[in-house]
Amino acid sequence: MKSIVVAGNVEQNGFSVDYPDVSVVVPVYNEVESLPHLIEAIAASLQQSQYSYEIICVDDGSHDGSAEWLKQQALLRPDLRSVLLRRNYGQTAAMAAGFNYAAGRAIVTLDGDLQNDPADIPLLLAKLEEGYDLVSGWRHKRQDAALTRLLPSKIANWLIGRVTGVQLHDYGCSLKAYNAELVKDMHLYGELHRFLPALAFIEGARITELRVRHHARRFGKSKYGLWRTFRVLMDLLTIWFMKTFLTRPMHVFGLFGLASMLLGTVIGLYLTFLKLGLGQSIGNRPLLILAVVLFIAGVQLFCFGLLAELLMRTYHESQGRPIYRVREVLGKNIK
Repeated sequence: MKSIVVAGNVEQNGFSVDYPDVSVVVPVYNEVESLPHLIEAIAASLQQSQYSYEIICVDDGSHDGSAEWLKQQALLRPDLRSVLLRRNYGQTAAMAAGFNYAAGRAIVTLDGDLQNDPADIPLLLAKLEEGYDLVSGWRHKRQDAALTRLLPSKIANWLIGRVTGVQLHDYGCSLKAYNAELVKDMHLYGELHRFLPALAFIEGARITELRVRHHARRFGKSKYGLWRTFRVLMDLLTIWFMKTFLTRPMHVFGLFGLASMLLGTVIGLYLTFLKLGLGQSIGNRPLLILAVVLFIAGVQLFCFGLLAELLMRTYHESQGRPIYRVREVLGKNIK
């Protein structure tokens, strides 16, 4: 099997680390019962391959003992690095932290609940070596409740595919393999981790998907629910705007602004004709208020477009402000 990268030494985030072939990033939130089985399964899967690896577990403010377990294991296992966030920031922030601390040239992500099968990791990496930048897992036989999980997932996958133009069967599958250079350039916030294929597509990445196994949850409770639908929809609108108007926001704000000003002007000319040409009273007509509101709104939208054009040049990432705060990082360097 062809190795992804030749090992080398690099200074990262204040730590001297070696380049492993693969960094496995696992966001963790209250999964203390699953973690021992998961870490062993990941290690067993990659030890059977020719890939050097590191496991990066990002604890997202767990309160069930997950953080304490990870702290202990990071001191014992040379292949494990534990990143402990100060509080619960959400899966997107936890995944972003994992990306930032990953040293591998390929990055694999998976959930910490044992529903993703670590045995599929070498298959994703082999597909990645074919020249793809992102390989997304497809849970073609999901072991989840049909009404509360499968049906909303199918609707969401169809909608996301239509809006973003990236047709995947399973956007929600956390088991994915990335070229590290791809994700290093991405800055995540909100719930954007589930839209990483769409964000990668905007950057011109080559994307494919691969069928992977999926298991029923063995320990703990699911952290997902229908309550996340609203946030996902709002982030989907963000992705649509980024894909369509990121580098030309004036095209959307200016279009609506000009249309509003034009309509307001037409109504104003009509009312002027009634007043001056026909001598009719227009002071108590709702059309007068509508004309004024449309014209003012059009001017505002046009100005928003100009401001957006300026803000686009600095954009969200240029602020350099992370969406998480790390309390401590523990673990031995990979040899």
